Amino acid sequence: MTNLVPNEARVIPLRPQGASPPAPAVKEPLWRDLVGDVLRRERLAQERTLKDVADEARISMPYLSEVERGRKEASSEVLAAAARALGLSLGDLLSRTQGELTRVTARYTGAPGRRRAAAPSSHDGMCLAA
Repeated sequence: MTNLVPNEARVIPLRPQGASPPAPAVKEPLWRDLVGDVLRRERLAQERTLKDVADEARISMPYLSEVERGRKEASSEVLAAAARALGLSLGDLLSRTQGELTRVTARYTGAPGRRRAAAPSSHDGMCLAA
């Protein structure tokens, strides 16, 4: 009784055919977080208090704090007032925020010099050899 088995490796699938591995969850930053970061960084660079900037912008101090922390989605009027109080135009604020968005998201898109997440493997099985 001889079983003739071909001298070939067998591949045992580890996941169902056609199933792709789950993509890693990449959390992109929210615009309101980036705008708040830029506002806070500029205010601190000018060594100004939250109260000083809020008073000059005619915004309540708690609201400006919420905007800086990314808790509130401020209107363009509020953003323009806060920017003016810091000596910026609305365009300056938005331009700086866009630059921050580009810098932060470059690590997810694989821009040159940035670390990329490993590409999913095309191997769907395991090779067993005897």
